[in-house]
Amino acid sequence: MISRFILVTIALLSFVSCEVNPKPINYGSDGCHFCSMIIVDKQHAAQIVTKKGKAFKFDAVECMVNHLKDVDVTSIELFMVNDYQAPGELIDARKATFLISKEIPSPMGEYLTAFQSRVEAENVEAENNGKLYSWNELLTRFKVQ
Repeated sequence: MISRFILVTIALLSFVSCEVNPKPINYGSDGCHFCSMIIVDKQHAAQIVTKKGKAFKFDAVECMVNHLKDVDVTSIELFMVNDYQAPGELIDARKATFLISKEIPSPMGEYLTAFQSRVEAENVEAENNGKLYSWNELLTRFKVQ
């Protein structure tokens, strides 16, 4: 009876430890999985989480997108990016709108910024020029698809 309880407990703990959620980014100490730079910019960081719950953190959206060229994208559950308008807040990259504008530098020099809403992205684009992209358009631009 006790061994059955122990087995059930271990099984439940294993299941709970593999939750598929974004992990907190420790700005100033976590390193980018792609380029190894320390992640400090709260407006441009990104993260992917696999279906098994393993998180990979990036200092810029462009690092995350370039990393996708080398992995099986079907193994990824979450694609997260920081919202430019809410620094440090991760949002779903598949629902975000992206702006590439030479007026807004990003850590790796692609001038790539993510926004929660298309309206916010359009407003910033109107002030800073550039071009807007959906997630799929961005993947095509970076030759991921």
